[in-house]
Amino acid sequence: MTKSELIASVAATTGQKKVDVEATLEAITSAIIAADKTTLKGFGTFQWKTRPARKGVNPATGEKIDIPEMTNLKFKPSSGLRDL
Repeated sequence: MTKSELIASVAATTGQKKVDVEATLEAITSAIIAADKTTLKGFGTFQWKTRPARKGVNPATGEKIDIPEMTNLKFKPSSGLRDL
């Protein structure tokens, strides 16, 4: 499902305008970017996780490389969503 399909589906289900639904999604996105942890009750939790720098090996050449620290967004679904 694409973003536009999601917006159209939510708008049809709730009776809101597509512009309002898109603004809501943008507000959720901004909240997730701004906070370390964002919880949507009944849906799940978005949390930023930092992986430390580490050593790795290039599988093609066998050369040892340094892999930099990375920050990734993780999603943990709520128990209600997992049960579905």
